[in-house]
Amino acid sequence: MRKGNIEFYKNENGRIPVEEFMDKLPIKHREKAVRSLMLLEEFGGSLGEPHVKYMGNDIFELRIRFAKDISRIFYFFWSEGKIVLTNGFVKKSQKTPAKELNKARKYKKDYERRYCR
Repeated sequence: MRKGNIEFYKNENGRIPVEEFMDKLPIKHREKAVRSLMLLEEFGGSLGEPHVKYMGNDIFELRIRFAKDISRIFYFFWSEGKIVLTNGFVKKSQKTPAKELNKARKYKKDYERRYCR
């Protein structure tokens, strides 16, 4: 079992998209998201469905359900077990919005550009 350590992606302007997303969630939903992140941190790459789903291009989604509300947080793995959280959204339909997945890919590329030296 490979544990991970979580890092929140921060863009060059200092914005942290996952933090902004979580700040907007109702308190009980936010608490559930934090518990889900703790699971991800504890189990890392061995955490599987229904908690996580592989989305392609090394991007995964953490699946959070609270009552009737569903949210997702995208992330990718970096060196030495680091888990980088990119962005999150509240899911309103069956299909994952391409806009949100594209954001995750863009943030991953930006992270790689800045930290892959």
